[in-house]
Amino acid sequence: MLHINYIRENKTEVIERLAIKNFKHPELVDQIIQLDENRRQTQSKLDAVSAEANLSAKQIGDLMRQGKKEEADAIKAKTTLFKEQIKTLGDQLNDVEEQIKKQLVLLPNLPHASVPKGTSAEDNEIVLEHGSKPVLTTQALPHWELAAKYKIIDFELGTKITGAGFPVYKGKGAKLQRALIQFFLDRAGAADYDEIQPPILINEASGFGTGQLPDKEGQMYHVGVDNLYLIPTAEVPITNLYRDVILKEEDLPIKNCGYTPCFRREAGSYGAHVRGLNRLHQFDKVEIVQVTHPDQSYPTLEKMSQHVQSLLKELELPYRVLRLCGGDMSFTAALTFDMEVWCAAQARWLEVSSVSNFETFQSNRLKLRFKGKDGKPQLAHTLNGSALALPRIVASLLENNQTEKGIRIPQVLVPYTKFEWIN
Repeated sequence: MLHINYIRENKTEVIERLAIKNFKHPELVDQIIQLDENRRQTQSKLDAVSAEANLSAKQIGDLMRQGKKEEADAIKAKTTLFKEQIKTLGDQLNDVEEQIKKQLVLLPNLPHASVPKGTSAEDNEIVLEHGSKPVLTTQALPHWELAAKYKIIDFELGTKITGAGFPVYKGKGAKLQRALIQFFLDRAGAADYDEIQPPILINEASGFGTGQLPDKEGQMYHVGVDNLYLIPTAEVPITNLYRDVILKEEDLPIKNCGYTPCFRREAGSYGAHVRGLNRLHQFDKVEIVQVTHPDQSYPTLEKMSQHVQSLLKELELPYRVLRLCGGDMSFTAALTFDMEVWCAAQARWLEVSSVSNFETFQSNRLKLRFKGKDGKPQLAHTLNGSALALPRIVASLLENNQTEKGIRIPQVLVPYTKFEWIN
């Protein structure tokens, strides 16, 4: 959530930066500024009446001690009016503050100065590309056919049990999943991330804190009876560990990682581009999360990007890094880098990770602060990244490593899988 003071003091800049994200309602900025002016005027009136009421109370006490009861009673008559004014102004203040909050949550985060203009994924900027694309034979199969051939993933059985987008992993497919999860967690631990095993259900306050609510409620699975939501990513519960917390500056940075299943409705997704593992309603992912000092958040973002890239290198997967344009960024992010891997049989790039800096957008909602050297609390910066999401990694591993003998397992995973081939 943006700061009302920043909006008021930098109106033109805010509107210009929101335009990079193709925000369609710049008039909200003026409405918020006007509401804030109403709030400030109401607060000023309330402060003045409260001060006058306090002064009257002191006068009444002084007069009573002096035995001037009649004069004290005359002032007492005014206090009823003060109480009525204070209540009325207090109600008005609460009302305008609620209106401001409802309007503020409609504004997305401001994009970083380096974010390119654009309206869709086609306008994203390619930062770098690493590795050589494998050349497959004409008999090469896409991963969903490989999964059926080697009986490692059963999409039809998942549809029978639950529905489309909920695959069943079997045999070496299940073991490959487990191997990747442990590999990602081990690498995160080696990079000094403390592992968290969080709940996979969250309440409304948690969804609001990281920006899923009210923006993305339609994309999450809702447990109506208990008013809880299945998490779309471990970012949500892990970041919410620090909601309403004041940290010490020396505690920063905080580095957490966690493995969870993730759940996304992906409403409206259909077609060949979402076939097989390309887009699921339930999938496994290891997430890395950091809470940092504002001065360090962008160097931290680069380090998190490098961490994700190191995993892709170890898995021997060709990849590229994209800087997302304004039109392809999330509601909450200030700057996002996507990592995509080359999926050889499909001959297309698949996103496997997003690494984002949210600056103070989440921490303002979370009331996540730290005490600086001056002793005053200030908002921390939050960041997160997929390290990594499994489905498209598995799809790429299966397609890129298929041979006449079977599917070769990257050497780095063999100690985890305990096998070198799927055949």
